Amino acid sequence: MRLATYNIEWFANLFDRNDSLIVDGSWSGRHDVTKARQVEAIAKVLTAIDADAMLIVEAPNTGKSQNTVRALQRFAEAFGLRTSHAIMGFPNDTHQELALLYDPEILTAKHDAREAENAPRFDAEFRIDLDVDATEDLVRFSKPPMELAIQTTSGQEFRLIGAHLKSKAPHGAASRDEMIRISIANRRKQLAQAVWLGRRVRHHLTEQEPVILLGDLNDGPGLDEFEHLFGRSSVEILLQAGLYDPHAARALELRPGSVPATARFARPNEGRYLEALLDYIMISEDLRAHHPNWRIWHPFRDAACWGNPELRDALLTASDHFPVTLDIDL
Repeated sequence: MRLATYNIEWFANLFDRNDSLIVDGSWSGRHDVTKARQVEAIAKVLTAIDADAMLIVEAPNTGKSQNTVRALQRFAEAFGLRTSHAIMGFPNDTHQELALLYDPEILTAKHDAREAENAPRFDAEFRIDLDVDATEDLVRFSKPPMELAIQTTSGQEFRLIGAHLKSKAPHGAASRDEMIRISIANRRKQLAQAVWLGRRVRHHLTEQEPVILLGDLNDGPGLDEFEHLFGRSSVEILLQAGLYDPHAARALELRPGSVPATARFARPNEGRYLEALLDYIMISEDLRAHHPNWRIWHPFRDAACWGNPELRDALLTASDHFPVTLDIDL
């Protein structure tokens, strides 16, 4: 089975208010990319990956007239993708939903939000004292993670959690002092979200339920200067909860060498690009016996992607993130 996670930048902009694809020469949210070019590029990438199930991060919007599931299923139908079914969890108001596209011949998926005494449902509130000041912080997810019960046609059952943690970027800062304040506040909230996720994972592992957590965690060890204030990254919190991802493990090494990257952002003022490891597929320890194999579909670092100019260009046009896949015997 192949599972994937893919953050598709500004995917919602490619659909009208009735969830019909907009395939024309107008600009998409991507710099210097038309909607027609981005639609075509996304279709090429999804076709090449050919996943049995793919988490779409920043999926099309659900709102007064729009529906994420309908939009994704129409996209799949338009391009003949075998991942013809879609499912989502709790909708949010950010126009960036979390949803799973999947092949109904391979698996069934059910939204199955759960709660425990120390880890409420992801649409609720979470209380935690992060900085040991005897004052609880009240945390909510702007994008509640999606918690699914998955069953494969072979009878294997596991929990799948799709997540998009809060960005640490100090958006809206007007001065350096404000940038520092916002950055610290954002990291505090992000770490609280990771603790919340970690407790949900531990609960499932206590129940002897295999877990796969995937998505855009907007974090990794050593990614910003404020990490030392709290001692660890969101990724480390989730690994310590009992999950594993080889790319995250490599980034944690004392001398990691070339760290894997799943995203590429332009820095126009500097004349260069910034690369970062933000997207992960983490599995519980029991699943490591199922012959897992991870791959980042990076257009320049993956030999097969580099050797296929059409796919390479599609990866660069479709999004500022690159897909991550996991092949595993389930």
